[in-house]
Amino acid sequence: MAEKRRKFEPEFREGAVRIVTETGKSVPEVAKDLGINETTLASWVSRARRTGSVPAGTSDELERLRRENAQLKRDNKELAMEREVLKRCMVLWVK
Repeated sequence: MAEKRRKFEPEFREGAVRIVTETGKSVPEVAKDLGINETTLASWVSRARRTGSVPAGTSDELERLRRENAQLKRDNKELAMEREVLKRCMVLWVK
């Protein structure tokens, strides 16, 4: 026998889409937290982006944060390499 389809209130759908768009969490992560199917949530998010119901400022801010995060990761990697070089120099200098 086929399963009965669940119906979701529009408020629930909007809230789920907002969680994905505003927190930056992945669709599978949010879907698991809410107990819904990943593809269902992905289609809600996709539909919201197509219709423009997702605020534009949110994606701009998210993109800015992603760029900043990438830059900080690059800086951190460079500093770690410099630190490693300095540690090796100190070992040679002490000998």
